[in-house]
Amino acid sequence: MKRIDKVYNCLLQKSLTLKKEDLEIKKGFSTDELSNELDIIRNNVSLELNNLVRQGKVVKLIGRPVLYLPKEILERLLNISISKSLMTINSHSELIEHKINMKKKEDKSPFDFIIGSKGSLKTQIEQAKAAVLYPPNGLHTLILGPTGVGKTLFANKMYSYAKFAGKLKEDSPFIVFNCADYYNNPQLLISQIFGHVKGSFTGAETEREGLVEKADGGILFLDEVHRLPPEGQEMMFYFMDTSTFNKLGESERNRKANVLILCATTEDPNSSLLKTFIRRIPIIINIPNLDERPIREKVDIIKHLLRREANRVNKSIKITSDVIKALIGSISFGNIGQLKSNIQLICATGFLNSIKDKNYINIEFKGVPSQIKSGYLVIGNKRNELEEILEYIDESITIVPEGSEEQIEQDNYDPPFNLYKIIEDKASILRDEGVDDEYIQKFITTDINLHLKSFYDNVKADSNTREKFSKIVDEDIIKLSEEIRDMVEKTLNRRYNERFIYAMSLHISSFLKRVQEGIDLKYEVNMNVVIKDNPKEYEVAIKIGNIIRKNYNIVAPDIELIYLTLLLTSMQDTTGVGKVGIVVAAHGSSTASSMVAVAVKLLGEYNITAVDMPLEVGPRETFQKILEAVKCIDMGKGVLLLVDMGSLYYFEKEIIENTGIEIKTLDMVSTALVLEALRKANLFDMDLDSIYESLKRFKGYGKYEEVKNIEVNKAIVTICSTGQGAAIKLKELIQSIVKNITEEPIEIIPVSIKNLKEQLKNIQDKYEVLATVGVKNPKIDSPFISLEKLISGEGERELEGIIKYKNIKIIKKDNEVITKELCLDSLNEFLTYINPKKVIGILMTFSRCLQKEFNTQFSNSMTIRLVIHTGCALERMIINDGLHYGGNKGEINKQNVNKIKKVSKIFKDSINVELSEDEIYYIADMF
Repeated sequence: MKRIDKVYNCLLQKSLTLKKEDLEIKKGFSTDELSNELDIIRNNVSLELNNLVRQGKVVKLIGRPVLYLPKEILERLLNISISKSLMTINSHSELIEHKINMKKKEDKSPFDFIIGSKGSLKTQIEQAKAAVLYPPNGLHTLILGPTGVGKTLFANKMYSYAKFAGKLKEDSPFIVFNCADYYNNPQLLISQIFGHVKGSFTGAETEREGLVEKADGGILFLDEVHRLPPEGQEMMFYFMDTSTFNKLGESERNRKANVLILCATTEDPNSSLLKTFIRRIPIIINIPNLDERPIREKVDIIKHLLRREANRVNKSIKITSDVIKALIGSISFGNIGQLKSNIQLICATGFLNSIKDKNYINIEFKGVPSQIKSGYLVIGNKRNELEEILEYIDESITIVPEGSEEQIEQDNYDPPFNLYKIIEDKASILRDEGVDDEYIQKFITTDINLHLKSFYDNVKADSNTREKFSKIVDEDIIKLSEEIRDMVEKTLNRRYNERFIYAMSLHISSFLKRVQEGIDLKYEVNMNVVIKDNPKEYEVAIKIGNIIRKNYNIVAPDIELIYLTLLLTSMQDTTGVGKVGIVVAAHGSSTASSMVAVAVKLLGEYNITAVDMPLEVGPRETFQKILEAVKCIDMGKGVLLLVDMGSLYYFEKEIIENTGIEIKTLDMVSTALVLEALRKANLFDMDLDSIYESLKRFKGYGKYEEVKNIEVNKAIVTICSTGQGAAIKLKELIQSIVKNITEEPIEIIPVSIKNLKEQLKNIQDKYEVLATVGVKNPKIDSPFISLEKLISGEGERELEGIIKYKNIKIIKKDNEVITKELCLDSLNEFLTYINPKKVIGILMTFSRCLQKEFNTQFSNSMTIRLVIHTGCALERMIINDGLHYGGNKGEINKQNVNKIKKVSKIFKDSINVELSEDEIYYIADMF
């Protein structure tokens, strides 16, 4: 028998003799009593009792000592039903009160328990009620909103409301399905929803019931519905029209089901769903971002989430107002989901500190991770919100564990494991082994730090950048690089961001091309030294070589393994900490704030804060304010202190001694100096020493006399893993951009990541380096443009700004260099009979004319798709193999068709090729 079962059975046997009147005399059984009875160490009994409380089998009565009773005994003796959320109580009378409160709650609509039901969600709730109540069976509904806003929760409430209003029976089904789980296999996705018959596809050995059948008489909720392929959407809108459907493999739609369809998506429905599908959905509900909701609701949501954590660990949580402000300001992309994860992380840290001798979790600002702490600065720049927060919270609040209606959906921001249980279990085991508390705390901190790191190092790849990158490198190579990254991370126990995939993809692509063309490049590198200095990376490089051999039947030579080793070594810093923090301190009631406000408005950054020092404030108070600002702004890279007078300069040493944070101080602060510091910290991502040294020489942004006409040649450096292959291609790309921007000479110099600092030092001795571009930021006193930015089009604009800033004459000829190059690369692959170089100009003109005709500006990805599709269409016309449009022409906007016909005449005029009507309809379909 397991230990937990022994503890429960012992408690149950001791409780069976209790009567209702005994409860007021002897309220339960303590850990010590059960420990003595079972002869099991007290800590282990306590651990299992808390596990039983979490499972909903035992009720915990708070007091001295803490007592326990089986839930089933309490329910029988008191004749009440105890919910799982009320497993920790202060007295038996609280259970009776709970029964009365639950009766009151039964008279309330399920929507009344949603935070914002009377505020930001009032309209959405009215829409939802109308959708549920509409006769005879409700209206199909689409719920829109970004990740983490509560779409699944809202669908759940619609289901509960349908039962509350009598539209559904209590046992009516509510089926939840995430279409993203099967998006790589459209056939299997459709089979999951509608079912399939035996033999309908490979592996369909038996007939299977679909979700539509399972949801008959209830609600089917399809999350991430944009993942449903067009044929699946067609089957779904036919079902919504007729309530009939067919399983995969059946030709007749003779099956019926009465189902209310609720859908949710994070995407724009007009670009991700068929128009015919959207037309079948009369109710569209938009759930607002957390940022759009009022401060009162944000505070209420935080309190609710804290209460969930208090319930989970059976402890009260005391939290300061500064932490709540930081939490509100820390949400950048994940809405309520991200907020929930942030709260779980700070509660886990607080829980560890409370294990030894506290019966509550204390969360103070100094113990909050820097990534969340920086949110305090964000909210600090929003004066109105800051003042409003203070109306709803005191200096600190205490959240006690209690029953609570669940209001927040489960989402991707939940920790992948129960951190509290790990902490509690390990502490109990270590304590049983006689380990002292100080060591236990250090040991378990590792678990929390690992989770913090894994959460905050999670980089979300930009889909547009990925799409554009796939025009340069085959998708198969990109996917292979993703597999390699997973293997490398596990083997080396490191985290790599998206730049690793770009660098590895370019490297493999360049290597395969050299093999294909029979080029054997001679590299100058000391192999033995590289292997000796990087033994782990070399072992992983051998594994990568094996993966390449398995996929392409090509053996990577030794020198290629060496360069893979160097690539792995160079990318180690991709998981670096935050940016250099900046504190501006100046005498006067608003001097520092004014300078920081200008910088934030122009550059929109958060790693800067101001300390205003009225003249009547004493030096010790001033020091404390600066000290707190430094602690708050530090992100792990040190803090630059910009001050107005020399007296503040001498705080540097004392701050370092008090905080251990690296500090550099500059006096004579000005708005220009603040701007330059922020620009170098963020745009250049320079380290503290480099920023400090460069700012010592900074004289402002004014014009200065030239020094005796000394001409220094200008250069842009491209950085790749080897300096060969991909770096040469990158050089050609940058040359095209520069020639398009200016006629003045700028040298483009490709370098490898090996001995990068030495190479750059030699280049800087001969050239003024305007910028560096590539796979690694060398962190020199010049802007860096990543490969991702270059591909997305943003880098081209940034490069133009850099050249313009250096007072180089701009003569811009073309706005689409990168797009044009990407299109040309792809057309070279697709076209056989047409010379891409001959038609690329007219294709780009076609795209520009369409933008003018449609009065819009296409994204880079849209332009690339349009140009490649139209180029292939022209070739089809030449060989008389045009496509036949199989869609419903009546559903295509006639005005769009006429505009495309009008613009497409340029092909007839220039190259004597005319697009057919069907090809024009295919182009119109793209809009």
